[in-house]
Amino acid sequence: MSDLLISRQRSWLLIVDLRERLAPSVDSADELVRRIGLLLRAARRLKVPVLATEHYARGLGQTVPQVRSELAEDEILEKIHFNAAAEPDALEHIRALERPQVIVTGAEAHVCVLQTTLGLLDQGLKPLLVADAVSSRDPANREAALARARDVGVPVVTSEMVIFEWLERGATEAFRDLLPLIRDAGLEEAPSLARARGGHR
Repeated sequence: MSDLLISRQRSWLLIVDLRERLAPSVDSADELVRRIGLLLRAARRLKVPVLATEHYARGLGQTVPQVRSELAEDEILEKIHFNAAAEPDALEHIRALERPQVIVTGAEAHVCVLQTTLGLLDQGLKPLLVADAVSSRDPANREAALARARDVGVPVVTSEMVIFEWLERGATEAFRDLLPLIRDAGLEEAPSLARARGGHR
């Protein structure tokens, strides 16, 4: 199997700090949640492990309800460091997966997402940054984060690249199950973040 392709047997999905108090203020917030939701559903269908981080959840809120409702409690890691790989408990969970490829999503792209990506790389793992599943309040910061990741050799991919490489081939039951979600570009009619938070920030 090529090391250049994403493998569902060797990878896992990481959702970084998609917090309910911050997410509504990031650029293209609803699309971000849809893309992460699509990756999460594909990961479940293909038995790819998932972890999510929550940076100082007591002060900054939990993961957005549309995503948190699909996570088990032991898949959610609270952290204080911006870089999740610098958090001893989080790093222990990450190491226990014994999967080198990390599919990185979340917000904000230029802070916790980027620092975690670089931290994972420094730990000898192989992070891949999903361009259409990360965001920042200012789009310029997102673009700078993607550029910096590329500069240090982190592959920048899209959610569809990830899913089709996970699938490996067509004409399978998994392919038929996921194709409608891919065509719809994510969660069907996901409630907007503004409605989900009752119109309050």
